Amino acid sequence: MRGSGASNPDGSARGATARTAATALSVTLAIQIYTSAAATATAVLAPEIGRDLGIAPKLVGVFVGVLYAGAMIASLASGMFIQRHGPIRVSQMCVLLCAAGALLVAISSTLPGGAVLALAIAPLIIGVGYGPITPASSQILARTAHPSRMALTFSIKQTGVPAGAALAGAALPILALRFGWHAAFALVAVLGVAVALAGQLTRAELDAGRTPAHLPTLAGIFAPLRELARSPALVELVVTSFIYASLQTCLTSFIVVYLTESLGFTLVAAGLVLTAANIGGIVGRISWGGIADLRLAPRQLLGLIGLASAGCAFVTAAFDTGWPVAAILTTVAAVLAAVLASYLAVRAGWGPAAGRSAALASWLTGHVLVASSIRACRMGWVISRCWTFRSGR
Repeated sequence: MRGSGASNPDGSARGATARTAATALSVTLAIQIYTSAAATATAVLAPEIGRDLGIAPKLVGVFVGVLYAGAMIASLASGMFIQRHGPIRVSQMCVLLCAAGALLVAISSTLPGGAVLALAIAPLIIGVGYGPITPASSQILARTAHPSRMALTFSIKQTGVPAGAALAGAALPILALRFGWHAAFALVAVLGVAVALAGQLTRAELDAGRTPAHLPTLAGIFAPLRELARSPALVELVVTSFIYASLQTCLTSFIVVYLTESLGFTLVAAGLVLTAANIGGIVGRISWGGIADLRLAPRQLLGLIGLASAGCAFVTAAFDTGWPVAAILTTVAAVLAAVLASYLAVRAGWGPAAGRSAALASWLTGHVLVASSIRACRMGWVISRCWTFRSGR
């Protein structure tokens, strides 16, 4: 006869698994929010930085392009480091790199080499910290998430990207106008140290599967490329994400400068537009994640997202000073809600085995970051040399 205090091994195991999944999702979400905020900070405060240092705010595209170039390089090489040191340890180091980059921006105007040199190095440091975050978190969640909630779990974690940008858009302009942009970046650096220390609390549990004897090699870095080449579905998804990531990067990188320079918005008002847009992105990601778990055909989903994104981008280019703020908020939010869902298609194409491969995840992420780097630099150059933000000259 079973006593009232008898244990239930199956129930305990399920409870432990659920707790692990919740812990994994919480820590990866917090890390994603922070790194996204750090990566977006310069785009948000570009008008203030440019005014103070005599640099054209439109050149933020160069900063973002360098950032994503660093992210691309780090992402491609991150798989083997994740395997050896564990995804949490790699994520901690990445957060500290983002904090170091933010600190360099904060003290840039006091350095002997000049602010321009510091602003050229800082995005590279932040990018190296930003790149491996998605491959690292993907490995954690693929091991801990329940299969029936896989897409939704990944979607919730990826809401950290728009959530971080929304936080930066809402808080940093206010801090910059009150205390100066140097202080705003210093605060970003301090928060990074706090996030890295908090991650240590989960390392023993979430880095248990690491293999310390694994040594990174050049051949190992390029090994996942063969796996990608053998899968037409993955190649298709990489190309799709390349295009979608370009649109997302251009919108989030230039929207504040666009609104302040072309439409006369204040820095705080433009930052709130970015925040509202990213809130739309958060809702969109979770919604598309739920739809993906209901097995909507990925090709149909991607096609609809592409059409919606293109239409909203054209409308954004047609913004005029006579437009009501509500229309601007709604349109930008619609763009982000569609674009940010492209990650789900990439995750669906991995399958269970590939989803657990940090090396393959790093290459999939790296290809998306290539798009972000190229498009940001190109758009910054076009705007500063030939065109305005609007649809005409």
